[in-house]
Amino acid sequence: MNFDFSDEQKMLRDQARSFLEDKCTSQTVRTILEGDEPYDKELWAGIAEMGFLGAAIPEEFGGLGLGHLELCVIAEEVGRVVAPVPFSSSVYLATEALLAAGSDSQKSAWLPKLAAGEAIGTFAVAEGNKPATAKNVNASFDGSSLTGTKVAVPDGDVADVAIVAAKSAKGTALVLVDLNGPGVSRRNLRTVDPTRSYAELTFEGAPAELIGDDGEGWSLKERVFDRAAVLMAFEQVGGSQSALEMAKEYAMGRIAFGRSIASFQAIKHKLADMYIKTELARSNAYYGAWALSTDAPELPVAAAGARVAAIEAYGFAAQENVQAHGGIGFTWEADCHLHYRRARNLNLALGSGRVWKDALVTRLEQRNAA
Repeated sequence: MNFDFSDEQKMLRDQARSFLEDKCTSQTVRTILEGDEPYDKELWAGIAEMGFLGAAIPEEFGGLGLGHLELCVIAEEVGRVVAPVPFSSSVYLATEALLAAGSDSQKSAWLPKLAAGEAIGTFAVAEGNKPATAKNVNASFDGSSLTGTKVAVPDGDVADVAIVAAKSAKGTALVLVDLNGPGVSRRNLRTVDPTRSYAELTFEGAPAELIGDDGEGWSLKERVFDRAAVLMAFEQVGGSQSALEMAKEYAMGRIAFGRSIASFQAIKHKLADMYIKTELARSNAYYGAWALSTDAPELPVAAAGARVAAIEAYGFAAQENVQAHGGIGFTWEADCHLHYRRARNLNLALGSGRVWKDALVTRLEQRNAA
């Protein structure tokens, strides 16, 4: 079994890295962080023009029709540069939900727009301070309209379409809502990472249509989140690798007591631990990519493993990057906090590490029992 990417996929990765490093510098990220714009619209248009948004979307729906392995390598490069664009919510969640359960008419209506960057998608699950579970879904769907409130919706302030979990006559359903239509209001939320915005969405009889089978909404949500977990793991691995390289570069160039601090044992240990966690996360992400691309039965376990490892790797690398920089690492002028913010954001984006650890244990027990 070959868990490496093909030469063509590596060429795509190099192309994505070259483009993103050129178009998305730390100053690009800082402009969004310190300004009023929720994301970099010029960068978003460029990513769409490169075809990255539609990598896994079939050609008949306006995408490149490449596949999920190609999307994985792109996601890693997006993570490396801490791109201030709504990539994960639109590509990993909304697009994946439509690909998994959308009708032909829904796919025809939205996938070409999502692939071209003309529309931004998101996924709304959580309500209030309660855990995001099927029992805690109170938003209601009556067959044609949606009423309720969703909190902490990623990129909800800029999204054009949302996949929303709601109660229905048969249990839990996922519904598609045009966020630019009637009955929808938004309220921006402040987070630790303003380069990836969040919003509270309120629906008051907003027109909505069922996606997938009624009553099967929560199981469909789990399938979508498993797929998103693998893709986001690659983004986190990219961020972790970038934080490691940033720490190494600084340590090699910082001179103290007549020599590079990279020669000090304490710094060596930090860098080594960052490397180990990053490579462990990469291994789990590769396993997840194989399961995702082949739609293997192992996907639920692989996705949970990839998610847990990526959360731990990026969180640790971002924190240790600050420490490796010493006093300057805590300042606004240093770029360390860009990765720290993004790590904190992504570590909670699909549910916390504890949620995914519980899922991993449960799924392993179920697999062993079977």
